[in-house]
Amino acid sequence: MTDQQVLCASSKYEQKYFLNPRFADTLPKQVKEELKALMVLYTEDIGGILTLSYDDEGNLYFTTTAADKDFDYDEIGSQLKIRQYQEKYKELLEELEEYYQAFFL
Repeated sequence: MTDQQVLCASSKYEQKYFLNPRFADTLPKQVKEELKALMVLYTEDIGGILTLSYDDEGNLYFTTTAADKDFDYDEIGSQLKIRQYQEKYKELLEELEEYYQAFFL
């Protein structure tokens, strides 16, 4: 993946949410709010850092990381929650992929 673009990220450690400014001006307010809610809820529930990125073909994928000594991070729950999000937010994620492919590729 040479042209990876981070759409957004949330960190339990920093207690912060990041939306890439490249996308912030063109995404509808409702989409931005939904992204923030799902990302922050994930890190509050699971811990660690969650990143939602585009690969070089415009496909979205979740990446999760945790500090080495973060014993509160739920690694198994992390993968289950990501699968749940991929199912629950399938339409939103597909629309975000179409948006990226149309405007940035």
